[in-house]
Amino acid sequence: MRELDPQEILERIWERDATLWTGHDEAKWLGWLDEPARMQQRVSELDRFAGDARGEFDSFVVLGMGGSSLAPEVFRRLFGAGELHVLDTTHPKAIRALEASLDLGRTLFVSASKSGTTLETRSHTDYFWERSGKEGVRFAAVTDPGSALEQLAKERGFRAVFAGEPTIGGRYSALSPFGLVPAALANVDLGALLSRAASMVDACRGEDSPGLELGFRLGQGWQEGQDKVCIDPTPGGFGLWAEQLLAESTGKEGKGLIPAPGEDADGPDRQPGEVELDEPLDLGAEFFRWEFATAVAGAVLGINPFDQPNVQEAKDRTNAILEKGGDPPLDLEGSADELFAQATEGDYVCIQAFVEPNAENEAVLDRLVARARGTGCVVTHGYGPRYLHSTGQLHKGGPPTGVFLQVIDDTGPELPIPGRRFGFGRLIRAQAAGDYSALKERGRRVARIRLEDI
Repeated sequence: MRELDPQEILERIWERDATLWTGHDEAKWLGWLDEPARMQQRVSELDRFAGDARGEFDSFVVLGMGGSSLAPEVFRRLFGAGELHVLDTTHPKAIRALEASLDLGRTLFVSASKSGTTLETRSHTDYFWERSGKEGVRFAAVTDPGSALEQLAKERGFRAVFAGEPTIGGRYSALSPFGLVPAALANVDLGALLSRAASMVDACRGEDSPGLELGFRLGQGWQEGQDKVCIDPTPGGFGLWAEQLLAESTGKEGKGLIPAPGEDADGPDRQPGEVELDEPLDLGAEFFRWEFATAVAGAVLGINPFDQPNVQEAKDRTNAILEKGGDPPLDLEGSADELFAQATEGDYVCIQAFVEPNAENEAVLDRLVARARGTGCVVTHGYGPRYLHSTGQLHKGGPPTGVFLQVIDDTGPELPIPGRRFGFGRLIRAQAAGDYSALKERGRRVARIRLEDI
């Protein structure tokens, strides 16, 4: 078990000392420490862009996955921004439903991808490019400098391209343009938000560092067998963002903190994950506090909290299935009750729903979650393919304590993707098939059922 002095952790983080973790490339991924100060210099730029856009458009759609979609989703929910939409599913029914709700002539699309090559984002971008008349003035991009998306945006004449900071990984990018461009479109007071974030940065330098305190407690809890972090429920769904941060950062080398938003923290394998949001603008400070805490916890676990070695595997399997052609096989296997019966003390149950995200399906999944809680285990759940860019790293690289139930539905008529040999329906089925096979290959306990059979 790794023994580290809290004050030593604090000093070595601010010294950018990669040996605090594994001594590999951690030092080059610490740009998030400085991002609140950098972004304070860009507030007027973002406010000017958003003000012009709000005068011209009625709706704004973020096309992104994982670190490019989850912070915008929290902003959307917490600030009640009904004009902001976040598309991070490849389900044909969901894409059709969103399109039907929009006046495409009065909608601005924001394509967000650090790498610029994210398959889902590029597919969404190409689809709505065709559907909205190929007018660059209706599109903006957020991407790292020199990416393929930046090049595409220039070729198509997008109205704006916002450069991300290359020294920040996706899940640490909430206070970068990936989070703040959508926040500006949602009419969030960026000056006040970043001022509170900057105050938290200063606080995290001191002896009573809030981020150090949270992160060291999370790490100590893990050492004592309390590896399930029951994140406080909040009106804005902060746990949706925090679960990616914790799971993708710590879930590797057979270790990991297992985030469980909204779950009861009373249990021998559980610890609380407090969220401090007295008012919405505190979100800036809370994003940074949790980022800092996750870096601290990573030091206690002795892992690199800035890589994601098992995420690419699911993408590779998806691509291999798509290249074969034909419809991906999604054979049913087992049942919910049979799978839940395999769960034992210290395990967690994970519901992986490759279904259309809507209120009706959410209610069905809530009933399934309630049944799963009958195991006495923590229950987590997420929509596919969103979770592949979030908690999927933990599922494959973390401890072998997960029990995974994949839920599928009828994706409806195929929805073609411009320039691709496959449509969105085949894509989401390939993503479900690829992840399921990756879990099975690792010996994880898995089952696949239909939504209609719940």
